[in-house]
Amino acid sequence: MAEFVNTLLFGVYPYIALVVLAVGTVIRYDREPYTWRSGSSQMLRRRQLMWGSVLFHVGVLLIFAGHLVGLLTPLAIWEMLGVSHGTKQLIAIVLGGVAGAMGIVGATLLVHRRFFDARVRRNSSLADSLIIVILWLQLALGLATIRVSMQHLDGEEMVKFMRWAQGIFTFDPNAASYVADAALVFKLHITLGLTIFVLFPFSRLVHMLSAPVRYLWRPGYQVVRTRRPTVE
Repeated sequence: MAEFVNTLLFGVYPYIALVVLAVGTVIRYDREPYTWRSGSSQMLRRRQLMWGSVLFHVGVLLIFAGHLVGLLTPLAIWEMLGVSHGTKQLIAIVLGGVAGAMGIVGATLLVHRRFFDARVRRNSSLADSLIIVILWLQLALGLATIRVSMQHLDGEEMVKFMRWAQGIFTFDPNAASYVADAALVFKLHITLGLTIFVLFPFSRLVHMLSAPVRYLWRPGYQVVRTRRPTVE
């Protein structure tokens, strides 16, 4: 039974989550473009929103980038660069810990603001409240994994998750077995992360895909109206 559950959660569920993420996001953008927004409540309790939002977004973006690079970079590349498993583990603990602390402090401010400010609470949907709580729990689980990681400074524990993540994208039928004996906190962290992927197309999280990156290279000026030619 334990093997079946492990295969279901870490061998089947990842593909379900990724398909829902991809297909659901495309359908949401095509059919409900006017709901594709963050639903900002910036006008209400702005200072706490600013601090919470900045800490949360910077922390989460760093964590996402770290997970992306750390889990999906082939082991051969790390070995070619001369980075040992133990060194990689320590880097992940330190950088992940700092980013996770920033993220959860920001998320705590946002949760407090959303639930304890009457005006913000009245203007919040159930989905808005649920998603910020889930993100807070995910950050807490991520920080909780540090304690376990500290007991495996040889880096072999991290290698399991690298092989699992890369196995999912290479359709390795044995991918789930790589994390079968992982600590419970890691399994909860992965499962909740996949669940966030499932919820992504149906929540305000879709605004992440509309980040105004193009503003970084647009001209310093903006043409609002062209001047009509003078008639002589």
